[in-house]
Amino acid sequence: MESVDTPPGSASSPGFDDLGLRPDALAAVAALGFETPTPIQLAAIPPLLEGRDLIGGARTGSGKTAAFGLPLLAHVHGAAPGVKALVLTPTRELALQVTEALRSFAVGQSLRIAAVYGGASYRPQLDALRAGAPVVVGTPGRLIDLLERGALKLAGVSFVVLDEADEMLRMGFLDAVEQLLTAIPDSRQVALFSATMPSAIRRVASRYLNDPIVLQIDGGAGNATDHIEQRAYRAPIRFKIDALVRILQGEERDAVLVFCRTKRGCQQATDELVSLGIAAEALHGDLSQRERERVVDGLRRRRIEVVIATDVAARGIDVEHITHVVNLELPDSPDVYTHRIGRTGRAGREGVAISLIAPQEDRHFRFMRSRLKAEFLVGRVPSDADIA
Repeated sequence: MESVDTPPGSASSPGFDDLGLRPDALAAVAALGFETPTPIQLAAIPPLLEGRDLIGGARTGSGKTAAFGLPLLAHVHGAAPGVKALVLTPTRELALQVTEALRSFAVGQSLRIAAVYGGASYRPQLDALRAGAPVVVGTPGRLIDLLERGALKLAGVSFVVLDEADEMLRMGFLDAVEQLLTAIPDSRQVALFSATMPSAIRRVASRYLNDPIVLQIDGGAGNATDHIEQRAYRAPIRFKIDALVRILQGEERDAVLVFCRTKRGCQQATDELVSLGIAAEALHGDLSQRERERVVDGLRRRRIEVVIATDVAARGIDVEHITHVVNLELPDSPDVYTHRIGRTGRAGREGVAISLIAPQEDRHFRFMRSRLKAEFLVGRVPSDADIA
């Protein structure tokens, strides 16, 4: 296992045309406005094109979809019908996001890419598989379902991506991931990407990857949030909505993503903001897939500025203009906190994460702060004078 620590890119870094990509991929990259590769793209694309297995540790928003997507498309170029590449994601939102990105990289190619995930009709997914889609992006639960129905054939898969593996572990999908990997020929190439590297993910890597290159970008997951200013404001539970309103009014901001722990809390917070005249939308598991897609699309197209979300519903949101993440309630674990605040500061931008801490949450906040080894600016909610 070869380990590589990769520093941030510089002005002298190679361009996309130095990475060995096909001309059609270079044309797609240029059309998308990508000028220079990000550090994870620079480090991951050449070994993946060479057929190496890879473990990539990079902060969210670092460009890892292109890091594995461009080599994946080169791998399946000219392939016969049937599944040749499989991308596993923890949530349907991320599956749709990755599918959209792959299609943008494959513009001009007659390549079918199928997205399969729960909470949606089987028919279009089955139709795409029957049509011989070479690339399948999906969530572990629906993939297992289709595999057991005999609709998903994995005997021809030669390229596998595990995207956000630590989140799949947290959501309880590890057994499903291993079942899928076991059903794929041993000769496959595997790329595993994970913001953090729990011991269970290391075990999966040691069992299913063959002599992988290990990339730690920007010093690894420990520095995954260095580009985000982290603040903590004291606020009793009954005044948290008032504090959130003051933050929304007092911050120089673009889009804001607010996290709650439960679907009920998420909906209540949204209703309270709307009653105060603030245009906010909820994003949680009780919404239909179509409603969730509408909210995410509205956020992406700047029609929605404030989204109140649960962790699972917000997983995979990649919107570059989210400037602030607000934790109305702290999550249970430091890893979930890291994933939450990673929704801001995308694509090399700076971001702000604000946590509202009630007195009874102080002990948990101290625990999180200790485990994260992060610097928090502990301050106060903006006053009327600050807002003015």
